[in-house]
Amino acid sequence: MTNDWQSIAEQIETATGEPFRPAAPRDVGGGCINSAIVLDDGRRTVFVKLNLAELLDMFEAEAAGLTEIAATRSIRVPSPICTGTAGGRAFVAMEHLPLGGRGSRGAAAAGEQLAAMHRATRGQFGWVRDNTIGSTPQLNGERSDWITFWREQRLGFQLDLAARQGYGGRLQQRGARLLDGFAALIDHSPSPSLLHGDLWGGNIGYTSEDEPVIFDPAVYYGDREADVAMTELFGGFGADFYAAYNAAWPLDSGYAVRKTLYNLYHIINHLNLFGGGYQSQAERMIDRLLAELG
Repeated sequence: MTNDWQSIAEQIETATGEPFRPAAPRDVGGGCINSAIVLDDGRRTVFVKLNLAELLDMFEAEAAGLTEIAATRSIRVPSPICTGTAGGRAFVAMEHLPLGGRGSRGAAAAGEQLAAMHRATRGQFGWVRDNTIGSTPQLNGERSDWITFWREQRLGFQLDLAARQGYGGRLQQRGARLLDGFAALIDHSPSPSLLHGDLWGGNIGYTSEDEPVIFDPAVYYGDREADVAMTELFGGFGADFYAAYNAAWPLDSGYAVRKTLYNLYHIINHLNLFGGGYQSQAERMIDRLLAELG
């Protein structure tokens, strides 16, 4: 990073109003989207994510999402410090939370606290700004109708993007049928709950005291089942988590079908980001949903 980290440290110092003179950065494992470093001056440790300078808005939206969740005082998130650019790269700096717990005692707390977060509602679906899901744009224009929101700004958007990237044929034909009829599957009346938006197992951790922490949000207000569904997509969060969530706020009947609809959004997004076998997985999910429609 040459001396870019020193510029980041200066911006952290300005944002906090406290001296911050860290030693050389420590590289830490990033995800498939961003790289990451840790800065430590002996008194304070800061986690910094980095990407291309033109993606600053993505980090600004992430920081805003962390702030939105933190305001609910329900489940812990890293406190954002600042965003900016340094040496041609964008960054977001946030509280560093060492995550070493195994969740053996914290899973139930995570379920209860997520339900509390979902109790935070507003008048419309969406959010005050767009953000990203992975590195894909996520459109959050506010709507009063959940079915319209999901058709146009979630499932329809991802199918259109897949078509532009060359994923046509059966995916688009069956996808179009689903878009025409899926409203019958949303046979309940969800409130616009605050959602993490990208809540898979890689975006939750536990402190050494087993306190749950969620991070890397793709925040918006929507059907809370969309968050719960994603927790089941890549392995699940454990029986204690789901028992505690349902004890705090039971899921409505029909969730077992709706979770496939909500997770289809993420699978098509993975297709658009990574290709591979996600097309056949998406097609199987669409077939399952069409079978429910009869």
